[in-house]
Amino acid sequence: MAEDLVLELKKLIINTLKLEEIGPGDIQDDAPLFGDGLGLDSIDALELVVALEKTYNVFIPDSEVGKKVFRSVNALADFVKANRA
Repeated sequence: MAEDLVLELKKLIINTLKLEEIGPGDIQDDAPLFGDGLGLDSIDALELVVALEKTYNVFIPDSEVGKKVFRSVNALADFVKANRA
């Protein structure tokens, strides 16, 4: 189940942000999503928040929680599992 969710989230990131040049296998589970990792920015974060809310019915209340949630795909998966409605 956890591996399925991680793969789903990688696909969601790729599709939401239109990252056509990479595949799910190119995104490391524990690599940072922002900065040196995948290189996402604040606009990407907003798009992902909307996609997560629509897809998984989870709510990220503020930027502090967002920083923890978007640390890596694994952190994102943990948050979705713990907060899925």
